[in-house]
Amino acid sequence: MKSVVLREGKERSLLRRHPWVFESSVRSGRADPGETVRVQSADGSFLAWAAYSPGSAIRLRAWSFDEAERIDGAFFERRVARALELRERLAVASDGVRLIHGEADGLPGLIVDRYADTLVAQFLSAGAERWKAAIADALCRTSGLTRLYERSDASVREIEGLSAQTGWLRGDGATQVSMREHAWQFEVDIAHGHKTGFYLDQRDNRWLFAETVRHFSLKRVLNCYCYTGGFSVAALAGGAEHVLSVDSSAPALARTEAHVRLNGFEADRHATLDADVNATLRAQIERGERFDAIVLDPPKFAPTVAHAERAARAYKDINRLGLKLLAPGGMLFTFSCSGGIGPDLFHKIVAGAGIDAGVDGLFHARLGAAPDHPMTIAFPEGEYLKGLVVLRAT
Repeated sequence: MKSVVLREGKERSLLRRHPWVFESSVRSGRADPGETVRVQSADGSFLAWAAYSPGSAIRLRAWSFDEAERIDGAFFERRVARALELRERLAVASDGVRLIHGEADGLPGLIVDRYADTLVAQFLSAGAERWKAAIADALCRTSGLTRLYERSDASVREIEGLSAQTGWLRGDGATQVSMREHAWQFEVDIAHGHKTGFYLDQRDNRWLFAETVRHFSLKRVLNCYCYTGGFSVAALAGGAEHVLSVDSSAPALARTEAHVRLNGFEADRHATLDADVNATLRAQIERGERFDAIVLDPPKFAPTVAHAERAARAYKDINRLGLKLLAPGGMLFTFSCSGGIGPDLFHKIVAGAGIDAGVDGLFHARLGAAPDHPMTIAFPEGEYLKGLVVLRAT
């Protein structure tokens, strides 16, 4: 077994069981991409078994902190079984579930979602890629499912020196999968949809949005960056009289319209707009429009902290415009999925947007990802999705 030795004083994160070691912390030692190495402190003490990534700033991702543990097929079967047992205990109100959430489940670089009878996996690190066959076997044996589709096409694989890989790893068949969420039905394109096909992390927030629309009798709803219309369906289920869904993707809007029909809502209660969200918000303000509820769920503006300043300006601008459009007594559901924007900074951005818009309001709730996307004590970086609900003052 090859060894990697850390610089003096750089062992503290591993002693706290944080799974990452950066390139600057490594004193000596090399290995092949994804190879398991013994990580040692400068005095030779064992710290972890980890996967080596020669092309990444995150040079090591820890599999285990137990010196007696072997990193083999049985190890991955145990980790997968533990993750699936947790999801059973969570009793998720959907047959679309995040089964493996990377570092939070002790499997860095691995994402696995289940849509009904189909598994979709992303192998995003050199270590996960190296153990792909063993992980695929463990997933199918432990879940009892026979269909496993790979969606390893995220840009982060380039940093790991890996090319994009998509297609069936186990089984085959249609890549359009039907999924139930709460009382709603959705069609998921696992081959071409965003991420693994759907934003499962917003499941509970969509339910809360439906309940909020119902409780506050919010009639006119604007859903920005709507993708395939999850929040639009939720608004209609909550009793909204009319929903406008905005996105710059025609295929996503077509799927949104299909989801409205699939869930039995009248076509005249919903409209789509293929347009830039920022320009749409400005145009709606110029026309004197007002909405009782607005959803702002943009794509990732800041993938890292280095992009935070530019992203903060973009988040502030859309929230300023959204708050201007919000009717008195209305509700804004606003989100950031940028890892480079922390919860406190996002709160400040939205507060600043309100001040610039000349709008007062209450921070009604803080939101995050659904519990099948866990954040652990040792890995706070797992908190990527931040949400705020703002009640505009009357």
